[in-house]
Amino acid sequence: MELCLLRTYHSMGVNGVLLLDGRELCKTIELPWVQNTPRVSCIPEGRYVLRKKYSPKFEWHFELAKVLGRSAILLHPANDAARELKGCIAPVLEHTGEGKGTSSRMALERMKERLYPLLDKGHILQLTIKNKMK
Repeated sequence: MELCLLRTYHSMGVNGVLLLDGRELCKTIELPWVQNTPRVSCIPEGRYVLRKKYSPKFEWHFELAKVLGRSAILLHPANDAARELKGCIAPVLEHTGEGKGTSSRMALERMKERLYPLLDKGHILQLTIKNKMK
């Protein structure tokens, strides 16, 4: 199964649209691009494996594997990238500004409903992140 995150870069944050097999699953928010600096930048464009993850803080969510120069890159709930993210990606239902959105927990639940059954059946989920303008 193929996931694609199409990003739009802004000075205050990154807004994206997450597609599953070409159909919108949800929108996303991230920190702005700051040369892949840990904890202050979004991650580089590229192709990553998406897997299930559990932590006491976020409970069940997602993690991106093997991000060059980074660790613990998660997809977890947040509605304001500048205040709530440290390099991770947050699913949202709507964008409200640069790196801002609404209903992140609901968007994450939507992702889990669609993607966890695929992962449970042994599918490998590849996420390709790229600039929407290219």
